[in-house]
Amino acid sequence: MAEQKSRAKVLKVRTEVSLPERYVSMSNAIARGAQGLNLSQKRIIALAMAMTDSLPVRDLIDGGRVGWTVRLSALDYAETYEVSADTAYEQLKTSGDSLMRCLWNTVEKGKKGNIITKGPWCTLAKYYEGQGLVDITFHNYVAPHLLALRTEFTTYKLKQAAALRSVYAWRLFECLQSWKSKGRWTPSIDDFLTAMDAPESCHKDFGNLRKRVIEPAVKELRQKDGFLLEWESKKAGRKVIGLSFTFSKDPQGHLDL
Repeated sequence: MAEQKSRAKVLKVRTEVSLPERYVSMSNAIARGAQGLNLSQKRIIALAMAMTDSLPVRDLIDGGRVGWTVRLSALDYAETYEVSADTAYEQLKTSGDSLMRCLWNTVEKGKKGNIITKGPWCTLAKYYEGQGLVDITFHNYVAPHLLALRTEFTTYKLKQAAALRSVYAWRLFECLQSWKSKGRWTPSIDDFLTAMDAPESCHKDFGNLRKRVIEPAVKELRQKDGFLLEWESKKAGRKVIGLSFTFSKDPQGHLDL
């Protein structure tokens, strides 16, 4: 592990395109899987991904082998997410610490059952006190999901999610983006719970899930991102077994689907 950290490549970022206009990309598998991130952690990951948008192929390959480092500034974070500079640095610092304990989770269908893969997001965080800078080093295990080294990717502009204040709205946004060519997402209830990282109290209480996760997320996406979004539950008897989300771009809205 120490060798990987020391060899991680510091990736150069684009300067000709403003951060809100850069793209965030991730594999469909990780967009629809459990990410284990709260809102501040989600913001850091998205900002770092936007900063490494459109990297040269050689840098992608190097990052996939040994990990890669992105330098984040409190100023960029504050401007992107509309928070104060002090709040930005504090969130970068505390969330940078906790990111090293967070695990992403993907589920694939195997011949004899599901194949579940878990891995760490980051291996190292370095803080420059008094400078408002934080270096985040990503683990090479997550590279295939973030560095466009595989097909079936979910992509959106950072500005499309930057205004969101709920991690559930952000997670729902990414899941819908991963199905934007269809305009419909129909997860089983278990898949939805996993994708939302829903709290345990929601797993056996659909009323609680609807109140805490679904309705607030749908409302925020309609208001802030201009989704024409409808949803309904699917039942077997009295039990909810799945959900259906139908969505499109509002012609009068501002969302670039």
